[in-house]
Amino acid sequence: MIQKIKRFLGIGRPNPKEGNTVIVNVERLERRVALLDNGVLEEYTVEREGEQNIVGGIFKGRVKNIEQGLKAMFVDIGLDKNAFLHFWDAIPAALDAGLEEIERAGSKKKQQQKITSKDIPSIYPIGSEIMIQVSKGPIGTKGPRVTTNISLAGRYLVLMPYTEQFGISRKIEDPKERQRLRKIMQKLSVPDGMGIIMRTVAHGTRARHFVRDLAMLLEQWHGVEDKRDSGPAPLCVFQEPGLIERTARDFLTDEVDQVLCDDAQTTEFIREIAGKVSRRAKRRIHHMPSNQPIFEAVGIQKQIDEAFSRQVWLPCGGYIVIDETEALISIDVNTGRNRGSKDVDKMILETNVESAQEVARQLRLRNIGGLVVVDFIDMRHRKDQQTVYKAMKDRLKKDKAKTQVLQISAIGLMEMTRQRLNESLRDTMFEPCPYCQGRGRVKTPMTMSVEIQRRIVTVINKHRDQAGDLVVVVNPDVLNRFKTEDSKHLVELERQHSGRLIFRSDPSLHRERFLIVDASTEKTIDQA
Repeated sequence: MIQKIKRFLGIGRPNPKEGNTVIVNVERLERRVALLDNGVLEEYTVEREGEQNIVGGIFKGRVKNIEQGLKAMFVDIGLDKNAFLHFWDAIPAALDAGLEEIERAGSKKKQQQKITSKDIPSIYPIGSEIMIQVSKGPIGTKGPRVTTNISLAGRYLVLMPYTEQFGISRKIEDPKERQRLRKIMQKLSVPDGMGIIMRTVAHGTRARHFVRDLAMLLEQWHGVEDKRDSGPAPLCVFQEPGLIERTARDFLTDEVDQVLCDDAQTTEFIREIAGKVSRRAKRRIHHMPSNQPIFEAVGIQKQIDEAFSRQVWLPCGGYIVIDETEALISIDVNTGRNRGSKDVDKMILETNVESAQEVARQLRLRNIGGLVVVDFIDMRHRKDQQTVYKAMKDRLKKDKAKTQVLQISAIGLMEMTRQRLNESLRDTMFEPCPYCQGRGRVKTPMTMSVEIQRRIVTVINKHRDQAGDLVVVVNPDVLNRFKTEDSKHLVELERQHSGRLIFRSDPSLHRERFLIVDASTEKTIDQA
């Protein structure tokens, strides 16, 4: 308790292994932010020099194509790939289920003309300009996904310039606090035609902070309007701030006990942002110089490295295996070394509960999403299945991304979805192997031996009268197979040919590649 009070007041030496801690690492080419919960890595974000984060960015685009079959249009926003706008995302959206709608004081609710997806092509014909916001960045071969429901996020409020709706987060559960915030919201001077949402972090905040936040958001929106009118489409009119500024805006809540940064200039920058919001928050930001990288100094580099492992071990001795594909994430649960209980049902339940908690953590840590299928160990009792389901739901409450979880099926599968706004951590840090093309597998020497012999037979039969000696260039692994197990087959193959078969190795040649060359003309007859 004493340590908690010290952290709250910003007194004493900060300990990253206690409480909720944000670690900020600033280097020339890369900025990294890690969120720790009592020393356990919960979230990890990387921003690199020259990279552009367009999620949350607002663009004035131009409609290039309308696909009635897809119920979508493609919008040129000045990037390599056109943005994808589904007709549903072009319809004024109702408030999210996680928000309670608040009646706006002093104004009657206007009857707005209802717009359906059928109206969208006539509202935005090909060639027309359209204001959109990126809701999902480009992933793989897909371009960014966008919406016409534009919003600007502040510290406590979200401004919605094109809708008059007022909303308050349902995560604020205290009835008295909700009533207090409703009264504050209704007194705010929000221009006609605009709406606001009160974020979860608004809990316990004084009225003056909302006034200041709203003024900042309105000033920001006026800047967007000025830039919108400054030139023709495509045009970027607003871009989300960089990683450091977003961290100061989103993480500096009462739930975060301390922020540690290894760069003095960045520390002052974060303090400056925090000071505009709360002096108390400013005291929780500390500069932590170190002779070694800060992530190694606080002992979380190993946890970051494990975020790229296919296999993740659990405290009980079991483990999970995570496989990412383009369309879905497959997670398999195994008992591994967990042999601690004679009661098999108890042992299985323990492994599954720990797996559910770790799966929720890994999804957030690796920033992976889409469709997720978790194959739990079969449980005989419905009560045990409900325990695992509840463990997953409770752990996902820490995740800012939207998730939907279904009950465990009769065959032990749990299906869920997680909102995916950007490339996963793996796709950010790695690229497909140029050797195996991302398959993670290459053909065996025996497979290549069979294929090459088959191609040699085809060449001999096709060029029986023209071809003399043939030079076959292969990878050293394949040549080794030729010299040992398959030497008899190659001698037999040479008897069928009027010339010699000469085999050579090339270390630079991919195992799955080979050349069949006419020795006299040095012309390539066949290759793969």
